[in-house]
Amino acid sequence: MDRLRKEFFARDCLELAPELVGKILVHRSCGELLRLRVTETEAYRGCEDTACHASKGKTARNSILWEKPGTVYVYLCYGVHWLLNVISGHEGEPQGVLIRACEGYPGPGRLTKYLRISKEQNGTSFIDSSELWFEDDGLRPEIRTDKRVGIGYASLEDQARQWRFILKAH
Repeated sequence: MDRLRKEFFARDCLELAPELVGKILVHRSCGELLRLRVTETEAYRGCEDTACHASKGKTARNSILWEKPGTVYVYLCYGVHWLLNVISGHEGEPQGVLIRACEGYPGPGRLTKYLRISKEQNGTSFIDSSELWFEDDGLRPEIRTDKRVGIGYASLEDQARQWRFILKAH
């Protein structure tokens, strides 16, 4: 399998999010390689997207959004679940893609729990990490779109955007 490189992540989140569906997410933890196929993603696009953490400006919590493409962004949701994101676009332009679900793990909190992902990975890089990366095994799945989930705080326009990308078989 081919590991995804910097060029793969260095594009708009609306291009990257559907391309990540079907890829293999790999985490080396406690000497074990854990692999899951991504089945669902969501795009979050900069300061103008009221669902994106960047919409309120740069803070200590969300500063990773302004980093290089391929950077890992992990944050705690509702004080309970770690959520895994990958930074996309270009450095200085805050945007990213949430890994919402993987095969066998229908939810962002469940997949991070299985993969043993926490704040320790925040700020690392999917590009050169020896512990966390994406692989491409050549699968090119059919994808459907839908509204993003859990963003009731966002504007109605942003809530209606079809920026959730789902493996059609799921």
